[in-house]
Amino acid sequence: MPISATPSRVELVDHLVRTRIAGDVATPRENNLSHYRQLANGVRNFWLGLELGDRWTDEQDVLAVMAERVGVNDDPEYRYGQDTIDPELTVDGLNRMAARLRKAAEGRQRVLFATGHPGGLLDVHRATAAALRAAGCEIVVIPPGLQTDEGYVWQVADVAVLEHGATLWHTHSGEPMKAVLTALERAGRPLPDLVVADHGWAGYAGRHGVDSVGYADCNDPALFIGEAEGVVQVAVPLDDHVVSPRHYDPMVAYLLAEAGL
Repeated sequence: MPISATPSRVELVDHLVRTRIAGDVATPRENNLSHYRQLANGVRNFWLGLELGDRWTDEQDVLAVMAERVGVNDDPEYRYGQDTIDPELTVDGLNRMAARLRKAAEGRQRVLFATGHPGGLLDVHRATAAALRAAGCEIVVIPPGLQTDEGYVWQVADVAVLEHGATLWHTHSGEPMKAVLTALERAGRPLPDLVVADHGWAGYAGRHGVDSVGYADCNDPALFIGEAEGVVQVAVPLDDHVVSPRHYDPMVAYLLAEAGL
């Protein structure tokens, strides 16, 4: 389906709030705090492919990062109810991502797209890949026959995904990206200049030393920590699975316009 006409910043902020991509999002506060706690307790599934060591063992430090970079409520005593994503921070993140996409286009760089949340973000990545290809970038084709403990690593509409049981799989794991980058290196092929992704795909790429930008929800703190530490270049805060994937179209239109694509 075609991307909507390009909104202004003000129009996009209004759209993000109306569709609950940002503003009062569906993810409840108790879910957010549970994920922050599990990251702090060293549960690797919540590290999204990053290596955090013992630097983030205090849940309150994680909350502080999320309040600053996402706009969740910063009160540690607020334990239940609605939580938020600041739509202005979402648009700020899109602007930072657009600057990196513009650099990729100007340099005709090799770009790899991937998603651990295909139900919401597959078409966001597909449309961005199409725009960069039209600008002269090489969209990286992943080696065939890759798999992890969770399933097979495939590429659908230029976007790497995890397939399990004939279904595109939601995954937080960094293992699929590890499989791709390892296979490229073993084949003597160059690594991407840029990875545009989410979840563990984005986290592991940054950890591996590849420029990585991506999207993350308010219950996925690792990518924002990665950005704070300089391992991930850009983490855009948003609800990564709203009621209709078409709600992301104006956001993508804004992103591509800001990137000059």
